[in-house]
Amino acid sequence: MPELPEVEALAGVLRERAVGRVIARTDVLAISALKTYDPPVTGLGGLTVTGAARHGKFLDLDVAGLHLVIHLARAGWLRWHDALPAKPVRPGGKNPLALRVHLDDGSGFDLTEAGTKKGLAVYVVRDPADVPGIAALGPDPLAPEFTPEALAEIVAGRRTQIKGLLRDQKVVAGIGNAYSDEVLHVARMSPFKIASTLTGEDVAVLHRAIVTTLRDAVARSAGLAAGDLKGEKRAGLRVHGRAGEACPVCGDTVREVSFADSALQYCPSCQTGGKPLADRRMSRLLK
Repeated sequence: MPELPEVEALAGVLRERAVGRVIARTDVLAISALKTYDPPVTGLGGLTVTGAARHGKFLDLDVAGLHLVIHLARAGWLRWHDALPAKPVRPGGKNPLALRVHLDDGSGFDLTEAGTKKGLAVYVVRDPADVPGIAALGPDPLAPEFTPEALAEIVAGRRTQIKGLLRDQKVVAGIGNAYSDEVLHVARMSPFKIASTLTGEDVAVLHRAIVTTLRDAVARSAGLAAGDLKGEKRAGLRVHGRAGEACPVCGDTVREVSFADSALQYCPSCQTGGKPLADRRMSRLLK
């Protein structure tokens, strides 16, 4: 799933290549992806792209005051083309293409979604805050106002495991399953630690891990073509997706446990005092 660093990089691609161009037309191939009807998506035709921004994991293309807002969900992606194929694409079947935006110089981009579970969402709105998911977002972890004091207020009184709290977009915007694993590894903190038990020092360490991990990932992704971002993300991860491999810090074996609707990875030596975490979902299934 694309998270804050990848979405920021995609916004950078659009700033560099789409801003200043006029939208010639927009082809909707998967009608289920389009979540709004007023303004109509056809209303973007003939308007100039004036900016590109990110709100958490949402991508926002400013088109002369209208906003094409995209949430890539679990398996969506943006593919840039310097020259879009001239042949129209037929919707349906196994075609992963959901939406195609044509620009006036023949370039443009596709929104695709792999797999059968469809979560890609596209909105055309007058204000990004009209998108419910954006309106409900918590603070951006790279914004100046996201201070250690702000994080302390977030965790105070929350009887929630810190892993789940970091993934909650209403609490902190832009962090998902992968970067929450990375942040907690950098912070040397158990993913099952209860948020309300964090000390002042814990909060300071966690805040520093959040900011440095995300800034480093954004820096690595800056300037890359959209097609190279997934590979860069995988290459830069220390524990996420690396179960069974050696921890790059201590050499212990990276472990995995089920968590909510996915799985998390962690290093026992770095994060849990050498003790493997119990896979609670598997225990319930065995019972």
